[in-house]
Amino acid sequence: MSPTDVSRPQTHVTDTDARVRRAVLRELRPGPRPALALAGAVVAATVLPLAAPQLTRIFVDDAIAGASLAHLTLVAAGYLAFAVAGQGARVLTAWLASILAWDGTDRLRERLAAHALGLDMAFHAGHPPGEMIERVDGDVVAVADFVVAFLLDVVASVLLLAGVVVVVLAVDPRVGGALLAYCALAGFLMARAQRLAVPSAARSRAAGAVMYGHMEERLAGVEDIRANGAGEHLVGRFHQVSAAWFRADRRGAQVGTVVIAGTSVAFAAGTALVLGLAVWIGRSGALSVGTAVLLFQYAQMVRTPFERLIDQLQHYQAALAGMARIGALLAERRTLPDPARPVPLPAAGPLALRFDGVGFAYADDDTEVLTGIDLTLAPGETLGLAGRTGSGKTTIGRLTLRLYDPTRGAVLAGGVDLRDADPLSVRRRIGVVTQDVQIFAASVRDNLTLFRPIADDARLREVLTEVGLADWLAGLPDGLDSRLTRAAAGLSAGEAQLLAFARAFLIDPGLVVLDEAAGRLDPATERRVERAVDRLLDGRTGVIIAHRLSSLAKVDKIAVIEDGRIVEYGRRADLAADAGSRFAGLLAAAGVTR
Repeated sequence: MSPTDVSRPQTHVTDTDARVRRAVLRELRPGPRPALALAGAVVAATVLPLAAPQLTRIFVDDAIAGASLAHLTLVAAGYLAFAVAGQGARVLTAWLASILAWDGTDRLRERLAAHALGLDMAFHAGHPPGEMIERVDGDVVAVADFVVAFLLDVVASVLLLAGVVVVVLAVDPRVGGALLAYCALAGFLMARAQRLAVPSAARSRAAGAVMYGHMEERLAGVEDIRANGAGEHLVGRFHQVSAAWFRADRRGAQVGTVVIAGTSVAFAAGTALVLGLAVWIGRSGALSVGTAVLLFQYAQMVRTPFERLIDQLQHYQAALAGMARIGALLAERRTLPDPARPVPLPAAGPLALRFDGVGFAYADDDTEVLTGIDLTLAPGETLGLAGRTGSGKTTIGRLTLRLYDPTRGAVLAGGVDLRDADPLSVRRRIGVVTQDVQIFAASVRDNLTLFRPIADDARLREVLTEVGLADWLAGLPDGLDSRLTRAAAGLSAGEAQLLAFARAFLIDPGLVVLDEAAGRLDPATERRVERAVDRLLDGRTGVIIAHRLSSLAKVDKIAVIEDGRIVEYGRRADLAADAGSRFAGLLAAAGVTR
């Protein structure tokens, strides 16, 4: 999304999508017992403050009537007890509300993360990680903040306002009627103000997400940016994006300020009206001095819940914007449809692979990046893909993994069209190792299993030994329980790459895609990785994508890709022996022995 797009947040679909809203609220709903405890705390926090002014009236009227000091002291002590108990109930309400809100929003955060991870490459290509972090976490935090505020301030304040109106109506219907009319007018004004404020808050949050995504992308490539002198250009782009966020946020703040100021003026006028009526009725002798003081206290009590409601307006705006964006994310659907009747891939042994007249174009571009791809691999055969950067090699690998579907033709593994294959079966039977190895801040065990209970510790040690990491594991202080990052435990780039091979061994795939798995390594480390490659491909079908032609020395077949087409395809030995072949020319240019 460009800086100019932030004025058009995509919230209109989910604002009216009741099904999505119900799904979100379902995640936030507490269990019956916690809800009952919270309801009791909210009732106590409402009733106790309402009871305290009654003691004030008794104290004033009895003091004027000449009551004893002991009696007045007892009434004052009762007032203090009600005040302290009311504050205690409010603290308990805040504590319970925080626990329940974060419990519910954690469930919502898990659902959002799982949904986002389930979306395919077409979605993630247009949404950088920084933006996704803001959408999965930032929007949920906004909702969590409001849920706490809603339970603590909005619900309790509305109950308190209702209680004040009922009590004042019972004391004097004229004052109570005026107070009720004022509350109705204030509620109407706040509802209208919310309609004006929410769109600007949504635009501000959308602009913030764009800003976070922009920063994440640029920080990830800071070395290349500095080395190539692109800093000035990127500072200019940063200025554009941050300026768009500033304008959206300033507009939201302006709208919010006007709304709050207008509501505050209306509140002051209403309070003055109620107090004026109380004074007028008191002069006629219809009210005692204690009752007049009581009405004054209730008039003051109205101010506090209204101020809390006004203060929460900004949280309400952010929460509504967050809910809309959460709904928009949950409404996103995979572009790769799940098969109506999933067919499992063969459960054991190497898988055959066939590309049958495959063409492919990305969804946002009609230009084909692959055209007329025909490939056939028997079970256990290996294919090397050679060609320049951008020729389409990696796209072939992604189609093999069903990260995309072909726009023409079919990709078959084990005789099954991948569009008809069970997705879980595809993930179990087709493995991948790339040069970009993700190391998580977790134990060695979790880094190997990717947090899945798929093997016991003996099997984990076995696969680490198989890829040549036995000595490395032995040197860790806590073995498989050692916490792992690239910086910790002496994990080098080569060892991280070998760890990726160990992950592939664990699932025991029948088909493996190796995408530059030995790239960016020194020769000694590359030899260790090549041994791991040999072990991994033994008895399995393999597709190897490599710029270093030496990495394709042992494959059975070669496909030379150029501009999305296969310009040469055959047995490696035959192509290497043919001095006139394109592959032989590539070998000669790279100085690689045939």
